[in-house]
Amino acid sequence: MRLALGLLLAGALGAADLSGTWIGRVPGRNNTFTDIAFQLEQSGARLTGKVYGDYRSSPILKGTVAGDLVTFTVATVEQAGNEINDSVVRFTGKLVDGELELSRDRESSTRAGSGGGVQIRPGTARVTFRLKKLM
Repeated sequence: MRLALGLLLAGALGAADLSGTWIGRVPGRNNTFTDIAFQLEQSGARLTGKVYGDYRSSPILKGTVAGDLVTFTVATVEQAGNEINDSVVRFTGKLVDGELELSRDRESSTRAGSGGGVQIRPGTARVTFRLKKLM
């Protein structure tokens, strides 16, 4: 019984805490990059915080940590040419060599003014990038 409890506690204590500020660069079109920062707060399996881009921040909506996997969604406003779109973006990832490797997928996107649907070009929806934690 003590051995099982000890192993359980060791596993819980060994799990990485994602709380803190994580920074990185998200690849874009034409070999461009966008700076991004995440302020994460982890409490057990729950993950909250904010995502900071060039001109705005967005709160993390549904965030979970399960083992070494992290998943969260963010509602954000994106500009595509002359259109402004309300988008829900899902981030999934895990810790790799001390860095947080995330993939970003658009779950949905609608035109901000009319609420009409937005067509997402094939092959542009998923982006993978790595973040480093500030000490």
